[in-house]
Amino acid sequence: MKKDIIIDLRNISVSFDDQPILKSINLYIRDREFITFLGPSGCGKTTTLRIIAGFLKPDSGEVIFDDKNINDVPPHKRPVNTIFQRYALFPHLNVYENIAFGLQLRKIPKNEIRETVSEMLALVNLKGFEHRNINSLSGGQQQRVAIARALAVKPRVLLLDEPLGALDLKLRKDMQVELKNIQQRMGITFIYVTHDQEEALSMSDTIVVMDNGVIQQIGTPTDIYNEPKNAFVADFIGESNILDGIMRKDFLVEFAGIKFKCVDSGFGENTPVDVVIRPEDVDVVPFEEGMLCGEVTSVTFKGVHYEIIVDIKGFKWMIQSTDYQKVGDKIGISIKPDEIHIMKKSEYSGMFGDYSSYSDEFDELSDVDADMTEEEGDDE
Repeated sequence: MKKDIIIDLRNISVSFDDQPILKSINLYIRDREFITFLGPSGCGKTTTLRIIAGFLKPDSGEVIFDDKNINDVPPHKRPVNTIFQRYALFPHLNVYENIAFGLQLRKIPKNEIRETVSEMLALVNLKGFEHRNINSLSGGQQQRVAIARALAVKPRVLLLDEPLGALDLKLRKDMQVELKNIQQRMGITFIYVTHDQEEALSMSDTIVVMDNGVIQQIGTPTDIYNEPKNAFVADFIGESNILDGIMRKDFLVEFAGIKFKCVDSGFGENTPVDVVIRPEDVDVVPFEEGMLCGEVTSVTFKGVHYEIIVDIKGFKWMIQSTDYQKVGDKIGISIKPDEIHIMKKSEYSGMFGDYSSYSDEFDELSDVDADMTEEEGDDE
């Protein structure tokens, strides 16, 4: 094992009621790394965290920590600590007593406990809160206490299971910065679980994208966003226009009936591929100047830009632009070669990227509402 690898998951599989949850997961985690498991509900990310913590034993595979198999090591003997979305603070203890709790269990001398608690309070910016009642604290303050308590026992690895989920948007963004700063100051490994793409992109050194019990891609935030491996990753990380294409040859791809220069190669000639174009990478141009042209079907103001849906040959494109367009406008779009990303076809091909599904869903909801209104009228 490489010297900087602290945890190595080898062929980890787990099933519940004969339903596979993790399918032969292989992953190593470096010392002092901020790594995030990202994916939708039910993808296996929290199960993976629980296996590392020792709360769950895999059906097969090995959990290696510092070159030692720890499959049979109970949670309290592993050099890790966990913070959950529900902070599990003791309401009958004050801030000091909550942070000191783990140290007292380990029979640490009182003077060392005082020093450690003081250090932790300074770390999470809660100096002066020692005697506060837990129930008098805000959600963000309670989360800071949970972090301080978890770090007080000096774990090698801190596991965080959607710890910001209960906070409002502004506080969540503030705590994202705070958590990253704490991790860097402490110099320990953070393993973070979330379904929030922005959290993962803003905090992580490494992102592990998961779906259906399988790791879809591992990489830096930049790599994951700019070079998604398949249509699931491209769709889950931000917004994407994902089209069927044919790689005619190296650096030349055809989609929407037009051939475009691109920067990708190695796919072979005349190979079916998925083409990814991010909404912010599409330039709006006059209709007669467009590489592709279509009609605006929807416009939504998002604060810093407009989100524009354009029907181009029956495919609904999403475009993000600071220039306003109105519904019914005929516009052209221009795409530079390095803004076109090519992916191999996968089981996810054809499932994402056409924003006509939005209007279909709203139509279905409208039909349901109408049916319910009719039923209520009949009842009356």
